[in-house]
Amino acid sequence: MNTDPIADYLTRLRNAIKANHRVVEIPSSKIKKEITKVLYEKGYIQSYRFDDASVQGTIKIALKYNPATKQSAIVNLERISKPGLRKYAHIENLPRVLNGLGIAILSTSKGVITEKEARNLNVGGEVLCYVY
Repeated sequence: MNTDPIADYLTRLRNAIKANHRVVEIPSSKIKKEITKVLYEKGYIQSYRFDDASVQGTIKIALKYNPATKQSAIVNLERISKPGLRKYAHIENLPRVLNGLGIAILSTSKGVITEKEARNLNVGGEVLCYVY
């Protein structure tokens, strides 16, 4: 029984990056799929595939590395809103990560989106994590 599946997802990604793995396999859920899509759209991961063969299903993520320096595209993954202390952001005070160099992933009424898209859509929501 996992109390925080999003934190587990981020930890699995973080551990795979530190071990220089090319592919990481993570148990699937709807919110994890949406976070994976956002990471792919913003260029933090190379590709992904959803395998729904089993009951829960899995997400296979191909991590992105710089060919010259062998450094990952993701430097840090930080969980913000936790089950014990939820963090919500109103449209006026949406977070900026590294002065706009990183992204904050939010869960809003319009779906799981970045803070830049939330500003354009004029919505606030729960701040899930920071990625840079």
